[in-house]
Amino acid sequence: MNRTGAEFRADSCSPSPGHGGYHARLTKVMKRPAIFLLLLFACQPIRAALPEHSVSPSRQFVIYGADALQRGTISELAEQTKSNLLALLGQRDEWKTAIIINLQPQQANLPEIPPTDLRVSQTGFGAKLQLDLIIGQNLNAPLIERQLLRGILLEMIYRDEGDLAPGATLVEPPDWLVEGALALTPGRERGILVEALSTTDKGKSLEEFLGQRFDLLDSAGRILYRAYSIALVQLLLDECGRARLARYIANLSHASNDPAADLKARFPFLREDLEKKWRSTVARLGERQSYQLLTFVESERRLDELLQIKISDGSHNRSQPTTADFSELARRKASRGERAAVDQMSQSLQLLIVTAHPVLRPVAREYQQIAALLARGKRRGIAKRLSPLDGTRKELAARMGEIDDYMNWFEATQMERESGAFNDYLKAASQSEISAPRRRDPLSIYLDALADHFEN
Repeated sequence: MNRTGAEFRADSCSPSPGHGGYHARLTKVMKRPAIFLLLLFACQPIRAALPEHSVSPSRQFVIYGADALQRGTISELAEQTKSNLLALLGQRDEWKTAIIINLQPQQANLPEIPPTDLRVSQTGFGAKLQLDLIIGQNLNAPLIERQLLRGILLEMIYRDEGDLAPGATLVEPPDWLVEGALALTPGRERGILVEALSTTDKGKSLEEFLGQRFDLLDSAGRILYRAYSIALVQLLLDECGRARLARYIANLSHASNDPAADLKARFPFLREDLEKKWRSTVARLGERQSYQLLTFVESERRLDELLQIKISDGSHNRSQPTTADFSELARRKASRGERAAVDQMSQSLQLLIVTAHPVLRPVAREYQQIAALLARGKRRGIAKRLSPLDGTRKELAARMGEIDDYMNWFEATQMERESGAFNDYLKAASQSEISAPRRRDPLSIYLDALADHFEN
């Protein structure tokens, strides 16, 4: 007769009600303490002693070592890092591989141990991710956050990969993606990064930038690298959308050794003018500090760029996306690709509202709300809300032009002393007059003599 393990343990350690002489044998066994203790422990379930650990709320991060407070701190940082990345990519949390985080105390006799070490191993069933962290008195949050993001990106890269042969070479997430995603985290100070771009004499080409290694740069080079990373990630988000960037990450396991070629292959809309758009994004990012507001002209120009809705059909054969406007989408049902493009534009408009000129903020906010409604397929009342916006923008542009003209007239004729705002222009004009050759015809000679007479 087949019996389960539970039934076997019960038969081995429990008395049988009709079994004769049970009490006599039990009394005899108790006289031998060693045998009694052995039987007592044999009847207890065997449980392996697990080390102290904590599991994050999403259950993707399993943290071992240290105390509960430190494990909770690392868990919170890991979940926040993942949430920021998912928000940047517009994706849901669909992780499949857990990330093991091993917290180790700092040892004074082993200073050569790196503070962070992300180890990736293959078990034949997929990738195993383990992050070893040296915990001292003060946590280096930026360094830990960077390694956590690398682990999260690695899980996304190999999430849908099947069996991985042991010893296979794994593709790590590119440095520009890690640094760009970290720099674009909400609330992150980017003033020093933008200033680094504005002070460079000549920007690097995209190929030169992609050929750099972040860990081999000095401190100044790393600041500039992070600034370029912001420009590249922002370019891909603006031109191609969050969904396509997420697909690019998911296919990084098949990337080649030519990152520029991979970008052109995964983002076909950028094939022909990738370098041109790259330099334009870098120049636009370096024109201002992140904490400074745009001028009215800059805000108007940026708003015009965003209102050109670029629609992708998902095909790799087309070199340029199609464009549509609000009024057209308000009159008919939008396709899935059109709704995705409008949703991406809504996200970009939210960023513009923060830095736009105060006069244009209500207009940009109205466009953003309309885009959010169209992205959800709601078209009722959209045409009535769109019709007055163009007229409002024209009135604002005319009024701001009149204000600029008045301020220029006032500064030129009514101020008691010069402000210095036109010094560069006056200097250039005077230099052009000096360098220009004088005409020697009779009328010019007479006018020059007359000018000298009145000046003296």
